[in-house]
Amino acid sequence: MAKLSLMVMVALCAVMAVSGRDIARPYYNVIGRVYCDTCKCGFETPASTYIAGAMVRVECHHRETGDVTYTAEGVTDHTGSYKIEVVDDHEDEYCEAVLLRSPQSGCATLEPGRERARVVLSRNTGIVSNKRIANNLGFKSDTVLPECAPLLASYQEVDN
Repeated sequence: MAKLSLMVMVALCAVMAVSGRDIARPYYNVIGRVYCDTCKCGFETPASTYIAGAMVRVECHHRETGDVTYTAEGVTDHTGSYKIEVVDDHEDEYCEAVLLRSPQSGCATLEPGRERARVVLSRNTGIVSNKRIANNLGFKSDTVLPECAPLLASYQEVDN
């Protein structure tokens, strides 16, 4: 039995040496989009635009102290989408996608309540995929587009 255990350990060491990687080290891809609230209504509308070049950070915090334990940053592409790779399991922490800055001077004010989104970064959740989708994050436009008035009025129509 001891010889079998020794042979298994030698085989595992050989596999680790050949692969050059940590075995079973989890990683996650946090994805989402960044928008400009062009109607200043506090949420996305059909008039919202998506921001290329916005900076987003994934932050994980210690559950009890709130201290930052992990960060990773990313930038949105031409569609306003970001993908940030996070390494390791963060089961004992809470993690969020957080807006940092917008490259658009007319849309650089953080939208209250839309500047961060919680993401679960643990395998102990039943989620099989490495993909974690964060709620979209938003900035508020300095001006309201003319097409916003009829758009917002249509939200108040009631069918009887």
